[in-house]
Amino acid sequence: MQSFINSSVGRKMLVAVTGQFMILFIFVHVLGNSTVFFGGLNAYAAKLHSLPLLVWITRIIMSTVITVHVFFSIQLTLENWKSNPGSYAVSKYQRSTFASRNMIWTGALIGTFLLFHLLHFTFQVINPSFAASANMDALGRPDVTFMVISSFQHFISSIIYIAAMIALALHLFHGIQSSFQTLGINNERSMPFITKSGSVASVILFLGYIAIPVIILLGLLKGQ
Repeated sequence: MQSFINSSVGRKMLVAVTGQFMILFIFVHVLGNSTVFFGGLNAYAAKLHSLPLLVWITRIIMSTVITVHVFFSIQLTLENWKSNPGSYAVSKYQRSTFASRNMIWTGALIGTFLLFHLLHFTFQVINPSFAASANMDALGRPDVTFMVISSFQHFISSIIYIAAMIALALHLFHGIQSSFQTLGINNERSMPFITKSGSVASVILFLGYIAIPVIILLGLLKGQ
């Protein structure tokens, strides 16, 4: 195991696998968020919190996955910067895309936003007057819908969220196809499909996530 982690290939595979775990989580998360459009967000949140073991297992797994992904991504990036000086770096720049060149920076923005997001909606210390735990709906459940709508009615909060989703989309544009390449799925027949599918998935996720703040800002989604 130690030799696997010490090798560049092994660390790249860990980054790829943990990245795909996070992509799966991102898909599930946006599906859960979308229940706000159908008046089901409070019920969805209440159901999750009625399963504390599942919630905490998920949190532990995702915390571990994110830590491994971030640690080895930074390590590999620093090693790459040291080993690619001069003309090779220029040649690589000419062949690369904006998304691939800026993976470390979009990743840093996503990480910063994740901390903000957890403080905002999970721990509810930002705008505590909007906190779900401080407001109950008609059925006596924490009013997550009120928290989300009230928060995104503030322009700055929505802009922060949308900007973070732009960074996420750029990260996924390169990250999805790169993760499959790292795992060896990179032949001439499969890669065009993976690249296109990754781009489509990135756009769908981006639109799915920004739909909530945009619709709220436009006044098309209001609380009870």
